[in-house]
Amino acid sequence: MTDAIIQELKLRLDYLGDDVVETIYFGGGTPSVLTSEEIAAMLNTITTTYRVHQSPEITLEANPDDLTENKLAELRAAGINRLSIGVQSFHDEELQFLHRAHSAAHAIQCIENARKAGFNNISIDLIYGIPGQSEKGWQDSIETALKLLPEHISAYSLTIEEKTVFGRQAAKGKLKIVDDDVSAAHLLMLISALDKKGFEHYEISNFAQPGFISKHNSNYWRQKKYLGVGPSAHSYNLKTRQFNVANNHEYLRNINAGKIPSQVEVLSIEDNANDYILTGLRTSWGINLTTLKEEYHYDLLSHHTAYLDQLQHQGLANVVDICLTLTQSGRMLADKIATDLFMMHKDV
Repeated sequence: MTDAIIQELKLRLDYLGDDVVETIYFGGGTPSVLTSEEIAAMLNTITTTYRVHQSPEITLEANPDDLTENKLAELRAAGINRLSIGVQSFHDEELQFLHRAHSAAHAIQCIENARKAGFNNISIDLIYGIPGQSEKGWQDSIETALKLLPEHISAYSLTIEEKTVFGRQAAKGKLKIVDDDVSAAHLLMLISALDKKGFEHYEISNFAQPGFISKHNSNYWRQKKYLGVGPSAHSYNLKTRQFNVANNHEYLRNINAGKIPSQVEVLSIEDNANDYILTGLRTSWGINLTTLKEEYHYDLLSHHTAYLDQLQHQGLANVVDICLTLTQSGRMLADKIATDLFMMHKDV
């Protein structure tokens, strides 16, 4: 699989044009199971094949149970300079419920070991809205995370999908799904605690200390091009989206034959405008109304004058100069507001 991904990197050389690669992200799945040699080989292919920034942000997603002291040292030597660690919770009973292999103590030790290995850009992933999770338990997890002084925290509400173990349990009445109001209260607790510690709430699910906003994820939200390689990977070059096949064997068979196993979706002007609205409203910088008008030919102010006035009157949004941003209350309704503002074919 590593050899195939390296081959795909070479096959996709023209996808980004002459753009400089500013970030590299090993994620989607559990890339921490890769050896440091495999990671170094992929990084070497990228740096020798593409135009790469002199100081790229290179992130690896990892589970605490994969990050031994030796592994951390090897990852640092291979070129990884940012870790995104899937802690999820600092309560053992919640970790067991989530079927995580690590304990809270193991997660804490892992982060301390990462510091010793020289990592100075660490993101911790947390989950709230877990069935049975109390406010005190969630507050404890937040406080434990803050004591570890991470540069970045990502927090997501637990989502119960129909065809998963949790989904089947919920359908049979064996699992009570957490009420949306409870999940919202958990998020507000996190926002308050992190604000007091100087974190910037720069995207609905993401918080960073000054200078440590995720450059990689921010590029997604700013509608920049990206190339994804490997099974199930997605790519975007402003004009199309490409979706690699998910099946490993089919992926390998195609790559070995010199073919890229992907489907291509050609994006309409409405698709691009709506993506910009949907992602931009999730961020602290919002959407630039001039950009929307000039690049996507959508004059949001004239199409939704009354609705924007209503949002501002309700304290959900602000329109200052040429930018539309959502307030904290507005971000709790970001997807609904974005959908209401979407460009329809008649608007073109």
